[in-house]
Amino acid sequence: LRTEERQRLARERREEREKQHAAKETQMLEKERKAKLQYEKQLEERQRKLKEQKQKEEQRRAAAEEKRKQKIEEEKERYEAVMHRTLERNQRLETRQKRWSWGGSATPDSDSKTAGKRSTSTANLKQTEAGMNKQLSSSAALLNASDRTRRSQFSPLDSSVISRLLAPTQASLARSKSAATLSAD
Repeated sequence: LRTEERQRLARERREEREKQHAAKETQMLEKERKAKLQYEKQLEERQRKLKEQKQKEEQRRAAAEEKRKQKIEEEKERYEAVMHRTLERNQRLETRQKRWSWGGSATPDSDSKTAGKRSTSTANLKQTEAGMNKQLSSSAALLNASDRTRRSQFSPLDSSVISRLLAPTQASLARSKSAATLSAD
């Protein structure tokens, strides 16, 4: 009887150990399953955040590129406006200079009549004109010589108009005198 009792108790202990072992194994498997689910969830979350960050970065880059293009376009427009204003100013100056150059007299006779009407500063320019002509560069003198040979091919009226256009204007002589005076000081 004792042998049977011992065997029964040993069997019950063995069954109890097996149950505990099975319960531990089940708990371990459950822990592993939960850990795996947690890991996958974290991985998905990380991938989602990376994707969002990448999208934000692309949007930021696109916005920066758009801003850069807009800035370049604005600078281009500003540059074109400056160029346009400069061209207009140059054309106005050329027109003004042409008006001044046409303002000279065709005959020396009428020149002496209008000399009295000029201000003293412009009248004084006539006195310094000879000195200013000496300051012309040799290349300008060569140009004048070649112009004279070309002028001989034109009619007298054309020659007179061309010589007036090529002659220094009162304004340019005044500027030259002013520059010479400033450099002498």
